[in-house]
Amino acid sequence: MQQLSSVNNPLVKRLSKLVEKKGREVAGLYLIEGFHLFEEALKSHRKPVYILGTEPALQQAETDYQLDLAADNIILINKAIAHHLAATKTSQEIFMVLKMGQPKQLNFNYGKWVLLDQLADPGNVGTIIRTADAAGFNGVVLAQGSVDLYNPKVQRAMQGSQFHLELLSADLMDVVTQFKQADIPVYASVLDESAQSLANFEPVAELALVIGNEAHGIRPEVATAATAKLYIPIHGQAESLNAAVAAGIMIYHFA
Repeated sequence: MQQLSSVNNPLVKRLSKLVEKKGREVAGLYLIEGFHLFEEALKSHRKPVYILGTEPALQQAETDYQLDLAADNIILINKAIAHHLAATKTSQEIFMVLKMGQPKQLNFNYGKWVLLDQLADPGNVGTIIRTADAAGFNGVVLAQGSVDLYNPKVQRAMQGSQFHLELLSADLMDVVTQFKQADIPVYASVLDESAQSLANFEPVAELALVIGNEAHGIRPEVATAATAKLYIPIHGQAESLNAAVAAGIMIYHFA
């Protein structure tokens, strides 16, 4: 087990840069924090580059998860370093560094997927991914221009679902084309006269469900390329639904 005692340590400085997208892209790494995400990563057989924790946190990990504290990638840190790395106000002082990555070839010839078209709010993105996981969907695609999948707020909102289903970043028009070529319907959630009520659609074994940006909705070219457009009827006076709430209703309709 290694030991670090200063926030000015070169490794600590490198890891602290993982809070920013540019730092993650340069290093090819991202940081998760807290025992729940730690446990989900271990259960999903992820291989951590580093595990960092204060003495009480590492002892808890040893007791609860049989963590081998003698391993070379285990790093003992003090509270000052834990505070420096933490993205939360009340850190549990346990961190895991993992490699970023996604499949080199995208294959959508099966199952149920959610396609996120430039969603900007990390809480919405994480919640939608968590909901898709709960409903048994196969994966989620984030279009270019969406919030970064490895954003700490997205990671926390997913609550471990990032380890349970496929998550990809890709050009959404290419993805829609692949689904349609595989005869899998693509349903776009929009509010216009050409859309049909969600109630008119029956659950199917395979589909792609497109959710648009919180402020601007789905880009016109993506909506036009979809197999069909749908909307959720609003019976009260609210103008619209939160993106994550709307996604949850539609995901479970097709689950």
